[in-house]
Amino acid sequence: MKILFMGTPDFAVPSLEGLLAAGHTVVGVFTQPDKPKNRGMKLQAPPVKQCALAHDIPVYQPTKLRDGSALELIQGLGPELIVVAAYGRILPQEILDAPPLGCINVHSSLLPKYRGAAPINWAILNGDTETGVTIMHMALALDAGDIIAQQATPIHPDETVETLHDRLAQMGAALLTETVDALAQGTAQRTPQEESQVTLAPMLSRALSPMDWKRPARALHDQVRGLIPWPAAVAELNGVRCKIFSTTVAEQSTGKAPGTVLTADKHGLTIACGDGTVLQINELQADGGKRMKSADYLRGHPIPVG
Repeated sequence: MKILFMGTPDFAVPSLEGLLAAGHTVVGVFTQPDKPKNRGMKLQAPPVKQCALAHDIPVYQPTKLRDGSALELIQGLGPELIVVAAYGRILPQEILDAPPLGCINVHSSLLPKYRGAAPINWAILNGDTETGVTIMHMALALDAGDIIAQQATPIHPDETVETLHDRLAQMGAALLTETVDALAQGTAQRTPQEESQVTLAPMLSRALSPMDWKRPARALHDQVRGLIPWPAAVAELNGVRCKIFSTTVAEQSTGKAPGTVLTADKHGLTIACGDGTVLQINELQADGGKRMKSADYLRGHPIPVG
């Protein structure tokens, strides 16, 4: 099948590679413009662009989609289907209508749950035990199109956004190739989303970072693993602002007030939380410092026990 692929970050790369491995003809790739990165602020190509160029696929990085030039380009490429995976742009109706088989999207949640920009993060932040991937027809409304296929997977209690992201990227790629085959054969299903079940997954912000020790340890643990690598959960430890990157919900309980430091030694750092629960801090990064084990940090920055 002749396919135009639209995607930008790492999440989309397995889907593009999966289509190529399945023998489809990717006539072109749309991706976001190169952006400056790191201290040198040198322009860096998005991961999807790097993948496309490695396979000698033409790459297009339009800054506008509504002035007719993108549509004209798509019509010239003549795809039968447009596949979108984390492209980061909203497609106008004329582009959605351009290919004979329409546009389909790879989304990292079990829609209609978690429509929006950060479904993987919010599934973990909310303590969900299951998530998955959805392949859907695209509509003008955000992530609101009819569902073609879904696949669920458990979220492990200590799994972070980074590891879940990678698993879902591979799952999405596999489900995508199956879906494209079904579309080609005319056997694909089409199920409208249940609007009463819609939840949203808005963009992340630093407002989500501060840790409130009055919350139970499990909720704080979910906050930590759901905000990696950005914006990261943040706590003030003995007057020093620290990003928290790894925690464990301790089996012990305590009668101490939330926020009380229970232990701070070579075995690590434990803090009292809401409902008498205890959170162990395993890895952190003080402002201006390096990411390190909490025991290593404590050797140079002792914290009094309350």
